[in-house]
Amino acid sequence: MKKVSASKVIIYLILIIWAVTTIFPFLWILNNSFKPSAEVLRSSFLLPQEFTLENYQTAFGRLNVLNAYKQSFLISGTVTVGVMVLSSMMAFGLSRYRFKGKKFVHSLIVASLMFPVFATIIPVYRMIVSWGLLSKNIAVILPQIAGNLSFATIVMLGFIQSISVEMEEAAYMEGANVFRVFGQIIVPLCRPSLATVAIFSFLWSYNDLFVQKVMMRDNTKYPVCRLLEEISSQYGTDFGLMAASVTIIVVPVMIVYILLQKNIIKGLTAGAIKG
Repeated sequence: MKKVSASKVIIYLILIIWAVTTIFPFLWILNNSFKPSAEVLRSSFLLPQEFTLENYQTAFGRLNVLNAYKQSFLISGTVTVGVMVLSSMMAFGLSRYRFKGKKFVHSLIVASLMFPVFATIIPVYRMIVSWGLLSKNIAVILPQIAGNLSFATIVMLGFIQSISVEMEEAAYMEGANVFRVFGQIIVPLCRPSLATVAIFSFLWSYNDLFVQKVMMRDNTKYPVCRLLEEISSQYGTDFGLMAASVTIIVVPVMIVYILLQKNIIKGLTAGAIKG
C-alpha cells in the first residue's frame, strides 16, 4: 500500500474545503430557487417543503429572460469575435514585423492592463453619446472589445512568438501573401490560444454589469446581468424570484466553463511552455 505523506493530506484537505466553499453558494441559490419567498425567509438552508417552478415561470414570462439571453449572446458573441480577430492580427504584427516604436507600442499594451474600466468610462461615455449610440448594443460592444484587447494580445503574442518562422518563409517563397500566411498558417496553429481568448472574452463580456449599466438605458435591450440588477431593485423582497434569476444567469457560464476548461488551461500554458 502506497504511503500518503502528511503534506498531501493537508493539500487535499485545503482543496476540498476550497471546493465546498466555492460550490456551496450556487447549490444554496439553486435550492432556494424552487421555494416560495416566504419559505426562503423561514428555512433557506433546508430542502424545499413546497417545491415550485413559479419563480422560473415568472422569470421567463413576466421578466422576458429569453430576450435578455438573446441580447447577451449577441453582444458577447460579437465581442468575442472582434477580440479574437484584432488581438491575433496585433500579435502577428508585433511578433513578425520590425518598425519604429515597436517596443513602445508593446509597453503601452502591457501598461494598459493597469487601468481599470472605471478610470476611462467617463470619456468613453461622452464619445458614445456624441456618436448617438447610447442604449444600442454597439455602445457595449465597442468598450468591451477595447477593454479585452490588451490581455488577449499578450496571450496571442506569447504563443505566436513561439511559432517557428520557417513555414512562413517557405510560404512566402511559394508566392503566398501575408493574408494567406496569416489565415492558413498562423491562425490554425494558434487555436489553443484563440480558444482561451474566446472563452475569457465571452465570460468577461457576459458578466460585465458595469459597462452594461452605464451604456444601456432601454429595458427592452437589457442583457441578463443588467436585467438581474433591474430585478433586484424592483423585486428585491421576492427572494425566490431572485434566486431563480441568479440561477438562470449563472448556468450558461458554468456550462461554458465546464465544457471548455481544458482549452482554457491549454491555451494559457501552451505559449508559456513553448516560449
